[in-house]
Amino acid sequence: MLAAACGLYASGDAYALRLGTSFAMYVALASGWNVIGGMAGYPSFATGAFFGLGAYAGALAQGAGAPLPVAWAGAAVAAAVVAFAVGWLVLGLRGHYFAIASLAVLIVLRQVATTWTDLTGGGMGLNLPVLTSDVVDQARLFFTAQFVLAVIAVAISAVVARSKLGFALTAIRQNETAAGVLGLDARRAKSIAFALSAALAGPAGAIYASSVFYIEPGDVFDVLISIKAIIMAMLGGAGTVAGPVLGAALFLGLEETVWRNLVSIHAGVLGLLVVLLALFVPRGVLGRWRTR
Repeated sequence: MLAAACGLYASGDAYALRLGTSFAMYVALASGWNVIGGMAGYPSFATGAFFGLGAYAGALAQGAGAPLPVAWAGAAVAAAVVAFAVGWLVLGLRGHYFAIASLAVLIVLRQVATTWTDLTGGGMGLNLPVLTSDVVDQARLFFTAQFVLAVIAVAISAVVARSKLGFALTAIRQNETAAGVLGLDARRAKSIAFALSAALAGPAGAIYASSVFYIEPGDVFDVLISIKAIIMAMLGGAGTVAGPVLGAALFLGLEETVWRNLVSIHAGVLGLLVVLLALFVPRGVLGRWRTR
């Protein structure tokens, strides 16, 4: 993976760098969702909420003169803090009740961004400082940033999977009531997992905002971002470390070759794919391969 990234960086091909940037961002989003959705078994639709929150946090920090790395790190902190606070409230819900509540988080944050015009620009959107470097150098910068974030996301996923937190999340997924009876602080474990998930979605949104130089609520607070993260994790194998990486690669391939021609029904196709994955490939490609 590192060798491929170095080769892509050296190539200077703007299109290839764009694909690599999208892949790395998808890995970060899917790995982040996997911590709460795959390991803990909580079907979160809040990935898009924290992606958008990170995009605006990073944009505002850049507008205040913060360097790009500082703005991106600030987006991670902002998303994690909000997620921990919100998670402490909504993670008492389970199943589809939690899914609806997590979707409501996205809707509320989008509404806040739309109405708080003095800070966010409202529906008119927000312009970010434009970089002075050439197009290829910019493409390399944002590819590198998203790639580093993807590596961090996979590393966090691997550490969590082998830690006490990972054990707690697995116990919660299997039988939360029994885990609570045994003395596990389920709400604390779930809140930490929710915050970690947001801490990866936030900088992904901030880097995306820096790369496009303009954001508006409907673009970054998009439920399709949440759905894509779910699909990628489930496609590769939810609950595994490598699953989101494989799922991101498969999803990007499908997106580039098939769904670009289905723009008008893209959302419907994504929703149908979630249902089909849940019904026929619940353990993803890796789970099916391991079973065989």
